[in-house]
Amino acid sequence: MFNNIIYFIIVLLIFSVGSANLTPPFSFPFFWLSLVFGWVMFSLICYLRFKNLMKGIKASDGVEGELTRSYHSSVTRLSIAAIVLFAVDVYILNIKYWLNRIPLFSHSSLFQGLTALGIFFLYLSTVWFFSYPCYKALFGSSISRRSYVLGQIRFNFPILLPWMALSFVYDLIELSGLKVLSSIFDTPAGQIIFFGIFLVVLMIFMPRWVQFLWGCKPLGENEKVMALKKFLDEQGFSYRGILRWPVFEGRTLSAGIMGMIGRYRYILVTDALLELLSIDELKAVLAHEMGHAKYKHLVFYVIFFVGFIAISLGLFDIFYYLVASQPFFLKLLTNKSGSSINFFYLALSIPMLVTLVVYFRYVLGFFMRNFERQADLYSAQLMGTPRYTIESLEKIALWSGKSRDVPSWHHYSIRERVECLRKMVTDPSLPKRHNRFVFVAFVLYVLCVGALSYELNFSGATDRFSYDFLTKVLEKNVSSEPSNVAAWEALAMLYHKKGDIRKAAEAYRRILAIQPENTVALNNLAWILATDPHSSEWQKHEALAMAKRAVEKDRNSTYLDTLAEAYFVNGYRQLAVETAKEALDLAKDNKEYYINQLEKFRSQLSPG
Repeated sequence: MFNNIIYFIIVLLIFSVGSANLTPPFSFPFFWLSLVFGWVMFSLICYLRFKNLMKGIKASDGVEGELTRSYHSSVTRLSIAAIVLFAVDVYILNIKYWLNRIPLFSHSSLFQGLTALGIFFLYLSTVWFFSYPCYKALFGSSISRRSYVLGQIRFNFPILLPWMALSFVYDLIELSGLKVLSSIFDTPAGQIIFFGIFLVVLMIFMPRWVQFLWGCKPLGENEKVMALKKFLDEQGFSYRGILRWPVFEGRTLSAGIMGMIGRYRYILVTDALLELLSIDELKAVLAHEMGHAKYKHLVFYVIFFVGFIAISLGLFDIFYYLVASQPFFLKLLTNKSGSSINFFYLALSIPMLVTLVVYFRYVLGFFMRNFERQADLYSAQLMGTPRYTIESLEKIALWSGKSRDVPSWHHYSIRERVECLRKMVTDPSLPKRHNRFVFVAFVLYVLCVGALSYELNFSGATDRFSYDFLTKVLEKNVSSEPSNVAAWEALAMLYHKKGDIRKAAEAYRRILAIQPENTVALNNLAWILATDPHSSEWQKHEALAMAKRAVEKDRNSTYLDTLAEAYFVNGYRQLAVETAKEALDLAKDNKEYYINQLEKFRSQLSPG
């Protein structure tokens, strides 16, 4: 499940970076056939991979070691291949463009995202479908292929609940038209605070939805269940209920806990685990889950997710300018073709994906492993001996067919966990030392991530670095290629954004010397000359002439707004009003700006 959390985060990142405004150079039938062809080829790869693995399983008597590792490795690699195939759908087949053409979808990030995630679920389901025979042979499962695939889907679907809820709220805010709410997303602080509060609220109440989606039911009353409830009551542990966890028809050896507060906290146990372990071993498992609650690990996970959002918001701009500063990618960005711009965004997504993987796999993974160790040691303390915790771990490793020597990025191996618990017998201070180690590590994390987030989002360092870095690169580029219009345009816009009006105007004039009818340069230079309080009368006349030429080439709301401004500063107030009206009529967004412009011009009309 933890691997799939990362997979879905990566997929959502890939989808969010893709553009819906780029018209692909092919028809919808070609898009549809390409989508189907990609899935068929992916299915063939999955079939061949697991067919070869099955041959090795049939030729071997054991389930430990290399074959088990090979199975998990195959699932992981094919899941990564599914992500690559999804990236092809986004960046090459322009799936966002086609989704944006469906009624209602163009105004709903939730509908678009769910459709895209449905395609990714199809790819993962293909992996699960073909991996089933190997899974059954290796782990002695008795469930059907259909139950296995549906179980995987049902098990993984709740991962998407936070994103779905957040997208739904975002869509409602966009549809409401309330600027106060929309402005929250315009600043890094607003986004971080909103996301943090939203995630806390969601994590409190989400367990009620998750247990329903998983089909969890209260455990029937028997000797083991009654003993477990008595154990929890004796410890004064607050929880809503102990539920049967029907993941893979309950045949998986697993237990879990979800919920940040007692009123909405559930303990989940599968039938297989309940049948396999003794009462004392089951108590040790529950004590482990209680350890997660005692040390507030779910609260820490919320902090880690908010920390990633805070870092990624600032890093996106830096990565954007770093990629755009390379001559090859700069040409792609300034190229008007959709395929070139999509390729640029594909390149931009790579450092973002690397950041995501490093953060979750290594930073979060480090804490997850040590949180599990905290819970193990707490279990041993609560039980008065590590014996039952060790026995439960060994039984789970033996009967699940998992290698006790293979760790994961979020768990130490069974062998490492058992060795740590055995050390506790001769070193009773181990739990206290480990808790101190986790606390110090978390304080260092907060200090480092807090400082980095401040520098990236609030100190202005990101803007200064990005603008200065890209400005130097572009200045070097136009120095070696004086006729590179794309580089001059990017440089002029950077100068303008930095407030260096003189250099921006000079750059636009260089563009017009190369391309006299370049509408972007005509419009932007006209705007600079019309709005600069230091412009001479001759420069204001020049602005009007340039604005007229730009509008003759392309009569859009932006160019008409510039023309209205040029009319206004040259004293043609009535023409400014008429032109501003036309700009407002053509405007598709930012209507309030055009309304304010029109009111400004009207207020200067002479009475009568």
